[in-house]
Amino acid sequence: MGSGQTVTVFGAYGHTGRFVVAQLRETGFVPVLSGRDADKLRALAASDPGLEVRPASIDDPASLDRALDGVDAVINCAGPFAMTAAPVIEAALRAGLPYVDVAAEIEANLDTFTHFADRAHAAGVVIVPAMAFYGGLGDLLATAAMGDWTAADEADIAYGLSSWHPTPGTRTAGAVSGERRGGRRVRYTDGRLEYHDDKPTLLKWPFPEPMGTREVIGEFTMADVVTIPSHLSIREVRTHMTTEAARDLSAPDTPAPAPADENGRSDQTFLVDAVVRSGGTERHAVASGRDIYAVSAPLAVEAVHRILTGRTRTIGVASAGEAFDAPDFLRALSPHISFELRPQQPVS
Repeated sequence: MGSGQTVTVFGAYGHTGRFVVAQLRETGFVPVLSGRDADKLRALAASDPGLEVRPASIDDPASLDRALDGVDAVINCAGPFAMTAAPVIEAALRAGLPYVDVAAEIEANLDTFTHFADRAHAAGVVIVPAMAFYGGLGDLLATAAMGDWTAADEADIAYGLSSWHPTPGTRTAGAVSGERRGGRRVRYTDGRLEYHDDKPTLLKWPFPEPMGTREVIGEFTMADVVTIPSHLSIREVRTHMTTEAARDLSAPDTPAPAPADENGRSDQTFLVDAVVRSGGTERHAVASGRDIYAVSAPLAVEAVHRILTGRTRTIGVASAGEAFDAPDFLRALSPHISFELRPQQPVS
């Protein structure tokens, strides 16, 4: 796939970064390891001889320029993205390189669309934020479900996670987002983002088999409320989370994910049910797989591959669903993700 093209991975030694490095290698790319901790970079390189190490820091633009010198693209895996996205995007723009990140932070993704859309378009550079399990996958599913519809009344993305053992990076990013919104919750309603103090509600969500109906926390809002409305005309976008996974995330003593196979994936499984509704009709797109952190790697790497081979639908800042042919992209993720478009049906 990669034909020896080089991709700098910023935050290469992090939990998701390691999966991205491995996926790049597996698909024929040459990863360049970058991040602020030179010792961790060298340790990672020692475990996979032949990889180049280029330490860089977000407060040192020259070091970022060196990290991106002569490569074909950059994938940012270093959170909190509220701090790292803008400096790495600036470096990508200086180098004229495509940029992809795996940010799940609502505010950080919104910043990328707000601050870089015009500049990236003028430079002819493709920037795809949230190219990960949260933000990217849901957007691809909603876009695939829309099919030939040009608008819809509402979209719901229901996340059926068997568990959620958060990484330290997830906890830190969540804390940063919480501070930025003053502890309030966020929703996308009536065509705009809205911050509120309403208490969460519990719902029963009819996931497809084998998961079946499960209790979810309604409006457990994720990055999809930024990516989906960035290009789809849908006035209400909601995301929901199984209560077991939400409790895992909120508990301070939930351990980080532990490897359970030879590829380092945990035993966590997921099923994502994306539903779009227009009038009295609804359409579903469903994805399932294993380990939300590990699966972000093929999502990000497939995005880079398509950008570098000219298979994008736009330039500038774009979400996954706008940048790529969504059904084709999702099918290309097999065997990492199982994808199904379900028949159109009356609203239940």
